[in-house]
Order: sequence, then structure tokens, then C-alpha cells
Amino acid sequence: MPTMDVDGKQVTWEGRKMILQACNDAGIELPHYCYHEGLSIVASCRICLVEIESPDPKDPAKLVKVPKLVPSCQTPAVNGMKVHSKSVKAVANQKAVMEFLLINHPLDCPVCDQAGECHLQDYSFKYGRAESRFDEDKAKKSKKDIGTHVMLYSDRCIMCTRCVRFTREISGTGELGVFGRGHREQIDVFQGKSLDNPLSGNVIDICPVGALLDKDFLFTQRVWFLKSAPSISPFSSGGENIYIEHNQGRIYRVKPRFNKDINKWWISDDIRYGWEFVHNNRLQAVTSVAAPGGLTWQQGLEQLEQSFKQAVTAGGQGSTLLMLSPFDSTEEMFLAATWARKMDPGCAMALNLSRMEPQDQVFTNPATGAVTYTIRADKSPNRLGAENVRAHFGGNVLNFDGLAAKVSSGGIQAAALCADPIAHNDAAVAAIFQPLKNLTVLSTRADGPVRQAALGLPVCTWAEKSGVFENYQGVIQPFAQAIAPLDGTRSTGSLFWQLLGLPGQYDPAAVRRMMADAGKLQYASVKLPERHEKIELMQFAEL
Repeated sequence: MPTMDVDGKQVTWEGRKMILQACNDAGIELPHYCYHEGLSIVASCRICLVEIESPDPKDPAKLVKVPKLVPSCQTPAVNGMKVHSKSVKAVANQKAVMEFLLINHPLDCPVCDQAGECHLQDYSFKYGRAESRFDEDKAKKSKKDIGTHVMLYSDRCIMCTRCVRFTREISGTGELGVFGRGHREQIDVFQGKSLDNPLSGNVIDICPVGALLDKDFLFTQRVWFLKSAPSISPFSSGGENIYIEHNQGRIYRVKPRFNKDINKWWISDDIRYGWEFVHNNRLQAVTSVAAPGGLTWQQGLEQLEQSFKQAVTAGGQGSTLLMLSPFDSTEEMFLAATWARKMDPGCAMALNLSRMEPQDQVFTNPATGAVTYTIRADKSPNRLGAENVRAHFGGNVLNFDGLAAKVSSGGIQAAALCADPIAHNDAAVAAIFQPLKNLTVLSTRADGPVRQAALGLPVCTWAEKSGVFENYQGVIQPFAQAIAPLDGTRSTGSLFWQLLGLPGQYDPAAVRRMMADAGKLQYASVKLPERHEKIELMQFAEL
């Protein structure tokens, strides 16, 4: 394996890598702005310049010092090379670059949303000068609304062009460009266009300063107050990895979490901005047609259990229905199915409808044709998990058409419906269950199917619990609880845990052990990610 010396530390790597990339992989920091591993290399910011000593091609045992600084982002790492990022020349360049970048940069850190996670702040402290030598007036540029979700503060921009390269190489939509020259140079949208592509929010993530900001997050919360929970998108079968960033029981934003095999550095705007339902229109009390004043949770669970017992007594085995939701975790669906088959060994199982677009939306790099991101047509995060649970229990499994026919013919006497938290199938579900008088709905929402239910049980959203989702490829991925359950709500898993009479509190890990014991060995080694108490900001050993 090739090895090079970076400021006295040994760095190894595999394949062909640039100096900066090899150092990043090894946990050695070299300052950089324009470089991003998912974008082309332009070497324009110049703060990553280093001194190198490279092996002589004629005599590899001899090192030859390159007379000028070279960009570490664009210079291939070579076995035996020595890299100096803290030499007199390299440090002088870092200070000069920072000084040039700050010449026209406004001193508005106290009101900038990027404060606390800004590379310009961090690098200014670590690599910049203690005071400014610039006495002239700063060039002033206006802020602009450039899209549905993005605000551009042009005077903060350092012209790293990450955003421009993203729209050209990842989304392939090319809305952004570089206009003007000299101190008048700036990023802007082309005339007649706006930044409205389905991946537009990613330019906010990759902007190293406060030039591109999220209009939905603007002036809502300081980032150092936020806590971050690793999670999985609940809006796509792709299984995109995300962070839920929250404070005091409220979600403020969703950010992508790097996974080289799933979503890399990116997420769609649907995933980024679709979480508002967590705080809107929530069902917070057990509802019952028989008790207009409401029921306690214990009374509600007793009524659910009694409805299944009465159905089996009146109609025999197979007269009950459990409708799984592909928005619940696999552990929750396993417990629900276990309880349903305990109550009625012939209990029918169906899968709730979820939003399905006509086809996947595929993004490619126009220059290379390589696929850069795919928005999946199937919007359910755990359809495969639901299908695996149904296949495991087997027996009376119904598709949606068969379900409608069986309900209308009177073959179903009682049903427990795990509802979709995102309203799009209400009319279809209402039409199917309209003849059924003994319907229990487990719902996050105060509207939709729960309105026609004999019993409504308020349950948690994905952000208020932990578990696993299985994406369309069968990849099992854990997600952690971000915020506490809303008052009056419980997770679907916890209520079926209680109905099964299991000891203690609902434990997803214990359910996965039950699943492994039942032959689903793929769940044995799954471990939930830890809940973080603060977001991952840039960390410097010297600070």
C-alpha cells in the first residue's frame, strides 16, 4: 500500500487519489473551500496549497523538492512523497488567501445563519490574521431570492463555485453561473431561470460560507442549540441517510448523512422539506364512537382486543384483518403481525397503499452520462420490510383488490389499520372500509381514515421512535429517535408490545432478537445508531 509523509505523519491510501483526498480519508485536515469529493476539481480557492518533495523519476530513492506550492486537491498522491502544509511558505499562503477572501466579506457573523458551522469563521481563526489590514470600503452586493428554497447573499460568497458545479454535474439543470469579473464577479441564476430543481437544497449544504441559505430555516434557530439524530428518510424507498436536527422537541431541519452506497452526499427536496407533518394536524387522544368523551390508552387497547375476539367468535378464523403500513418500522410490523395471529390464527394481512409516482426520476451528469442521483417512484420507506413480514407469517395475505372484495362481502368483521402519515390515499381507504363498523385506526393524523373509525389510536411519527427500514434493495438500515413522542401518542411497537404482554418497555433490539430467533437472521447484527447531543461541526485539535 502506498505511503506518504504529511507533516511528519504517515498516510496510506488505495487506488489513485489526490493529496487532499488521501489526507481527508486519514483524518488529517488540510484547509479547502472549492474542493468537494462529489464534484469536479477546479483548484480555484488556493488555500490548500502545500509544499511537496516528490520521488525523482530517475532515482525513486531520491526526493526532489518542487520549487513552488501546489494545490493538494489537484496533485496526485505518490508513494514516498513528503507533504508540508505547515511550512513557512504554506502558512504564508494560507494567511494571504484568508486575507483576500475577507477583504470584501461583510462583518455580519452575528446575524448570519451559517455562524457556528462556517468554514470561513473556522479557517479565519485557525489560518487567518489576527486583524484586518484593509481600510478601503468593501464592495457591496445585494441578496437575492433565487428559488423556492434558496436565498443568495452575494456579498458573503467566496466564489468557490461548488454550487455552480453541482447544478451542472449532479442535478444537470445548470441554473447557476458565474457572472462578471474582478470584484464584481458573482454567482447568479441565468436570466429567466430560478433554482427550482428537485435537488436544489443540496447547494445549501455544500456552500462553505453563508452565501446560500435555506429560506425555511432562515433566522429560526442557532445551530449550536441543535441536536442531531441519525435517521433514514421516511419519504422514499431509496433509504436515503439523513440527520434530523432538532431542539426542545421540535424539528428545525433535515440534512443529508453521507452513505457512499445509498445517497452519497445528497438528498431530494421532498426528503429535506417533507417533515412538517410531524408538528401539524396530529391526533393526540384515543377516540371512540362508543365513548364521545374519549378513552384512556388502557381502555383503547382493551377495546381493540375485544373487537378481534368478538369478530372471531362471530365469524370464525379469518374474519379479522391487520393492515400494515410501509411507514412503520419492521420491528413494529413484526409485533403487530404476531399479536394479530395470536388473536386470530387466520387473520388476513394487507399492505396499506403508499404514494407511487409513474417512474423513477433519474439525474445524470450531462458531460459523462453517469447517474448522479435517483428519486425513487415508490415513496414508502419500508415496503420491503412489510412484504417480508407478511411472507414470514404467510397464510391469508390479501392484495388491495382482494381486500376490497372481502370487506364488501362481509368476510371481515374487525380490522386494525396502520394508517399512512402522509395524506394521499384517504379516498381509496375510506371507500374500502366504509361498510366496516368495527374499524380501529392507528394514526398520526387527526383527519383521514381515523374519522370513520370506531376506535382511533394516536401513534408516533418516525422521528419520535427508533427502528429499522428496508429499502428497495433489501438494505436494512437503523434510524434513531430524534424527539420525544407528542403528548398522548405512543409508538405502534409499544402498544403491540403491551397487547402481547411482554415485560418492561418496548425495546426494538429485543424485537430484532425475536425475529432472529424466528429465522430472520439478517436482523441479529443490526444496531441502532446513537443519538447525538450536538450536530457535527468542524473540529480542530488546536481550538
